Formats: sequence, C-alpha cells, structure tokens
Amino acid sequence: MGRRGLALVVAGPSCVGKGALIQNLLRSCPEVELSISVTTRKPRPGERDGVDYHFISVAEFERMREAGELFEWARVHEAYYYGTPVAGVREAIEAGRTRVFELDYQGAGSLREKLGSDAVLVFVLPPSFAELQRRQRQRHTEQPDEMAVRLRTAVKELSHTNLFDYLVLNDDLEQASQELQAILQAERTRGSRAGYEGLIAELLAETRRVIG
Repeated sequence: MGRRGLALVVAGPSCVGKGALIQNLLRSCPEVELSISVTTRKPRPGERDGVDYHFISVAEFERMREAGELFEWARVHEAYYYGTPVAGVREAIEAGRTRVFELDYQGAGSLREKLGSDAVLVFVLPPSFAELQRRQRQRHTEQPDEMAVRLRTAVKELSHTNLFDYLVLNDDLEQASQELQAILQAERTRGSRAGYEGLIAELLAETRRVIG
C-alpha cells in the first residue's frame, strides 16, 4: 500500500510554544522528520547549528535563494531571513514520510503554493495577549525594542489565520500536543493519501465476483 506522506506546517506568534509542540510530536512519533530551516539570525542560548537551525550569513542565504535551493523563504521580524531547503522535501512525501516545519504565515503560504494538499497548515494560538507577553518576557532573549517588533509581527500572524487548516490553542501544552498528534493521524488517513486504492479495487472486484 503506497501511503502518501505530508508536510505538517506549525506556525504562530513568537513564544506561543511552537517549538515545544514540535518536540513533543517528535518524541511521540519518532518516524516524523524535522525539517531544519536556514536563518540569518544569531543562535539563541542553547540552540545548536544543524539541530535547531542552520545559521548562515546573509550572503550565503542570498546565494541559496538565487540558486533555487530554497523551497520558500521570508523576511521575519523586519530583520532576519528564514528559508526551507529544497533538498528531500518532495522525495520524503512521495516515499510516504512526514516532515514537520516550523514556519511563519508567509512560509506556510509559500509551501502550500508549492505542495498543494500535501501541505497541512496548523496555527498555534496563545490563550490571551497577556499570556503571550508573559512568555516573551520570560524568555529573556530580546531587548524591549525587539519585543515590540515581535508583537507587531504577531499582529500580522494573527491576521492570517484564515490561511490555515487547523487552529490549536496552546493553553495547556499536553492538551495542545495531543491535538497536534490527532491532526497528524487524521491527515495520514485522509482518503487522498491513505494509499488504499489498491485494496479498495481488490475488495470491489471480489465482491462483484461473489454476487455475480
């Protein structure tokens, strides 16, 4: 049975908990592959090159973009570039594998344009604006002016939730993680990618033979 894979995109405002949800998904579903983006921003404390992101220079990013080596790219938070490398994405889907992507709404839209229904878009919501601010302050990685930029970006993100197939409220991380896993399972068994065409044809043929 040739089950088709998918690209699971997780997006949402900065500090909404996308990374934690993705890590929980990877632990619960070890067969899921993480797509590692490239970015021109500097690593935050604890981030590792080649694990969290590929941290590259602006010049290298521009070279990859011009060479067609990026599936999609976007300028985020008015300062940094992020992109998704082309290598292996379509091949993974054709082979029935799932890749999960952490993108902004622009990147999610670009991936949908390239992959069509093979891309499943999930937007993560905070329970309130106050909680979103609290999570941003708790991270202690940005100066006040940088936090203001991220809040302006959050307005853009929240204004494009209509682009997404699913909305997940991250009020409780465990509950939100279960919802994300349920979305993945539902999409894997969607008729258009479940890979049961051969089985259905066989069942029909045998049933028709028996009933004459």
